[in-house]
Amino acid sequence: MEAVWHDVECASYTVDLELWRELADAADGPVLDVGCGTGRVALDLAERGHDVTGVDSDPALIRALAERARERGLRVDAQVADARALALGARFALAIAPMQVVQLLGGASGRAAMLASLRLHLRRGALAALALADPFEGIPEGEIEPPLPDVREERGWVYSSMPIAVRTEDRTTAIDRLRQVVSPRGELTESMFTIELDRVAPAELEAEARASGWQVRERRSVPPTPDYVGSTVVMLEAA
Repeated sequence: MEAVWHDVECASYTVDLELWRELADAADGPVLDVGCGTGRVALDLAERGHDVTGVDSDPALIRALAERARERGLRVDAQVADARALALGARFALAIAPMQVVQLLGGASGRAAMLASLRLHLRRGALAALALADPFEGIPEGEIEPPLPDVREERGWVYSSMPIAVRTEDRTTAIDRLRQVVSPRGELTESMFTIELDRVAPAELEAEARASGWQVRERRSVPPTPDYVGSTVVMLEAA
């Protein structure tokens, strides 16, 4: 079921694919997709001929990615792994962390562990592209409204994930979602789910990277859409 909800809440996002394709084409080597989920980006890059390894800490998502790669005849190395403690036995020409993966690591200590882990898996001069998003940047807290619901239909089942509350704290933003499932017979079931995003600015992540021995390169960006906020992509070079 986790794979289904990941698809509901993430799979329709495509505006960032152009950037990942550009970076992968320029890297001329294997690509590491950190927090790959069910393969939204990894499968797209593999279809374009890239050698892709996707890692995620959720075994259900990795199983879904591996199955989809087999069904499409694509070669994707799908591995269950924590970005903060990778041990892949390989080095990559590019590492990417799409959407808000970097904001799900448990604060500064988690990001530091990820940065150190990635350096061990990148060739000298290789890039790491880490996306950051603040869904409510510049909006006064009292005026914050939840995003629009995400809806997906599969084999007659309708899945809806509706953000119903947003709570901001000192270093995190929590989004409470109401997940609803309607069966082909019209039966409704509901559950609650909360996601907490670390609040980290690009300059803060860049400072952490410098302290970890990275070279900071010019930032890239992913534009907003009517349904999704944009992202700032911090670009780091493995020294």
